[in-house]
Amino acid sequence: MPDAPFDSREFRNALGNFATGVTIVTAKGETGEMVGVTASSFNSVSLEPPLILWSLDRTSASLQTIEAASHFCVHILSDAQADECMAFAKSGGDKFSELDCGEGLGGAPLLDGCLARFECRNMVHHDGGDHVIIVGEVERFQACDGDPLLFFRGKLSGIAPVDDAT
Repeated sequence: MPDAPFDSREFRNALGNFATGVTIVTAKGETGEMVGVTASSFNSVSLEPPLILWSLDRTSASLQTIEAASHFCVHILSDAQADECMAFAKSGGDKFSELDCGEGLGGAPLLDGCLARFECRNMVHHDGGDHVIIVGEVERFQACDGDPLLFFRGKLSGIAPVDDAT
């Protein structure tokens, strides 16, 4: 019996069963333009040296700017940042006009109110099919208390504590 054709939509739906945190990644381009994208494909790679990775769709209008930037900043969103998440998930427009941003390493915009942020030197990019895998070396970071924004089965949510199993 021949294998059924690979269904990309069903594959995406199956991947949606893995709950993730949500990030916004920001960078400043060589001509001063600020870019930012929402990304859920973020994880740690190494503690020594401190490395993280995330991936970006090859069709993203921000890809060229992010690849050329010396630094980028990954912001882990709190459950109070759903509006920011949705704003940075859209293509085009000035995503920073309503925000009071600081300036991080390499000029990367720093967003307030997140659970953690990682200012990274842009190290290396790898082919990841329809995405580019971006590895950064963490040069500065900060974290605070709060609850994360989560992405599960195509929807944003917060956490619900699970009773301890005894």
